[in-house]
Amino acid sequence: MIKATRRIVLQAAAVLLAGFMMATGSASAFTMEEMSVAGPLGDKTLGDPNAPVTIIEYASLTCPHCAHFHETVFPKLKSDYIDTGKVYFIYRDFPLDGRALGAAMLTRCVPEDKYFDFVGLLFDTQRKWAAAEPAQAEQALLDVVKQAGFTQESFYACLQKQDLVDGIQWVRQRAKDRFGVNATPSVFINGELTEAFTFEDIAKEIDAAM
Repeated sequence: MIKATRRIVLQAAAVLLAGFMMATGSASAFTMEEMSVAGPLGDKTLGDPNAPVTIIEYASLTCPHCAHFHETVFPKLKSDYIDTGKVYFIYRDFPLDGRALGAAMLTRCVPEDKYFDFVGLLFDTQRKWAAAEPAQAEQALLDVVKQAGFTQESFYACLQKQDLVDGIQWVRQRAKDRFGVNATPSVFINGELTEAFTFEDIAKEIDAAM
């Protein structure tokens, strides 16, 4: 089972990286309505869908900049804007490698109400599993996700789900081809890609959008 699991994730990673290495070209103009279309697995969201501002983040769970964003910016973004009904937040996976793909698959195997806590756990422990030596990477990730209730059996069962591979790939490919995403984190505020990555700068853009 372990070999089969590795094969599924590694093959999917090869497809992801091959697509990423192809000529990207600039994305043509798109509407916020088009960007709001969820992928086959549905979107993971926080806040009021009727909020005046929608933020969409594309992130890779192995990306240090994404971990930094979720450590330093996201908590205050949530408390000041999402929880107060000003921002509707959509999180989407854009895995940059096989480990990120496997981790993203695991996030889809936790209870709905535990999703964002689990994403936070993966970012908080990123150095333990994402930076582990190849021979220890699988066990390092398993040791981390056991904190969220995974067993060895449920861990490998989740990583065998081809529909998760396909759904995550679909979102990633569409983001690259249609919206010009080529790095993480890529954060869109009402459909406009922002270059701001401090809370203060993002807050200014949110206030302007409102």
